[in-house]
Amino acid sequence: MLTQASDATFSPRVPETLDDIGLPASFIDDLLLKRLFNGGPQPAGDVADRLALPFLVTLSHLNELRRLHLTHVLGSQGYGERNYVYALTVEGEERAAAAFQRNAYDGPAPVPLSAYVESVRQQSVRDITITRRAIEMAFHDLVLHPEIVNEIGPAINSGQSIFFYGAAGNGKTALATRITRAMGTEVYIPYAIETDGAIIELFDPVSHQTVEDHEHVDPRWVRIRRPTVVVGGELRLEGLDLNFSQTRRTYEAPFQLKANTGMLLIDDFGRQQMSPADLLNRWIVPLELRVDFLKLQTGRKIEVPFDELLVLSTNLDPASLMDEAFTRRIKYKVQARDPDADMFRRIFQMACLQYGVPFDDAGFKHLLEEHYQKAGRAFRGVHPRDLLDQLVALCRYVEEPPRMTPEMLDAVVHTYFISPQPATSVR
Repeated sequence: MLTQASDATFSPRVPETLDDIGLPASFIDDLLLKRLFNGGPQPAGDVADRLALPFLVTLSHLNELRRLHLTHVLGSQGYGERNYVYALTVEGEERAAAAFQRNAYDGPAPVPLSAYVESVRQQSVRDITITRRAIEMAFHDLVLHPEIVNEIGPAINSGQSIFFYGAAGNGKTALATRITRAMGTEVYIPYAIETDGAIIELFDPVSHQTVEDHEHVDPRWVRIRRPTVVVGGELRLEGLDLNFSQTRRTYEAPFQLKANTGMLLIDDFGRQQMSPADLLNRWIVPLELRVDFLKLQTGRKIEVPFDELLVLSTNLDPASLMDEAFTRRIKYKVQARDPDADMFRRIFQMACLQYGVPFDDAGFKHLLEEHYQKAGRAFRGVHPRDLLDQLVALCRYVEEPPRMTPEMLDAVVHTYFISPQPATSVR
């Protein structure tokens, strides 16, 4: 059951009845039987807590299973019905085996798909308002051209897609991954979703960062920071559909479903194992209609929300990756520009603090003159970090404190950049 809290933020209300839970009684029975099979004899209260179900509903179902000779009470571990220890009978074990044939899920009870859809609507990225101050705070640790900050803010407020492009090493990924930090708010997602008896496991500890929750809410939901889901060159088209596990007989949510109410970043766009056109075509319907269609093993397609910022990031030529029709659908295009000399100096000073290397004006001037100006080399935001990382490693090797001497800088530049090869004559 869902509710809208008084501060206009979504909060899933604690269910009290089977109707509040929104799952069929037989589905609850399957969860109980599998829990008792996997966990062995255990108190009713522990079963309810593990399955994130109301205790009275759990107790009622356990007693009904007891009446059907599928469970029995072994004793009690303390006072009260929460401490009654339940176990499966032989018939109960047989029924549990049949439940495992349907799926092997043994975790917090899922929420109905309709409840999940409503939760996304109430926590939509399109309802977020980002101010200049919020963007500046989120990007405070980056040295950026002011116009980049001013381009990102309106893009977030629109809830539309963003295309980051520019030379490698200028912080496109760093920019994108700070977007959800600027959003600021937290959201609730369910551990799992149920639709027509199928279970989609949504919560992913890699993609979802949990936060402490002091609210009294439905324990089938978990409070997280707005998700940031990052995929790169390893992305395949099948990763954008439901992934069915033959062992568990459940589905893992695809990347875009995990990213709902947050951001999906496709990094290194154009370097995936499918053509850019195939990947872009996958997003036409979601971007236009704000919904996505996912296919179950039965062949049935389910409609789910597509409520996230889709961010594409590339260091390839944008004109070679997408045609005009798709360029129009990607509403905002933001170029990660090269830093100028003053910005490069500030980035270097910040990196020195990070690596514990004293900043040296003479050494920095030598670096700029010899290895940038004379070499005709462009500044990249990532260079200070990488050069200092190698400088520290070199100083450890020669057993000297890390210093920005011309000799040390010359040595690390030699191993970091690829020197142009002299032309050779053909004989």
